Amino acid sequence: MTVKLTPYITLEGRVKEAIQFYEQAIGAQVLSMMTYGDMPDMPGTFTDDLRSLVAHAKLKVGGTELMLSDAPGGSPVETGKRVTICVTTNDVEESKRIYEALRQEGQVNMPFKEEPFSPGFGDVTDKFGVTFQIYTELED
Repeated sequence: MTVKLTPYITLEGRVKEAIQFYEQAIGAQVLSMMTYGDMPDMPGTFTDDLRSLVAHAKLKVGGTELMLSDAPGGSPVETGKRVTICVTTNDVEESKRIYEALRQEGQVNMPFKEEPFSPGFGDVTDKFGVTFQIYTELED
């Protein structure tokens, strides 16, 4: 079982621009990117602008990774949520255990469940006001 911490940046509709900037500025390489329109359960009622926003992107920067997403609809990002910490494991049960531990006396922002981009994902702000995204990534 592995556990790693990754900075996760949430922007208001500017992730594609940020990716281009980070490619030039720090030599970032795109490992994966999914728009809201790429998500299988995306309702057809959303505008083309929303469908083109980035739901999840992963970049490689040297020997590390950086993750990014656009806030749905380009909505304002709450204070303390622009940069969060993504805890990644390769085991759904371990991810759930970490999620449950961090949510004690904290706040659930997104319940832990299967998502199109992860077999186990949740978002929680701990009792100290630090926001964590718990992300499961199974090895191929």
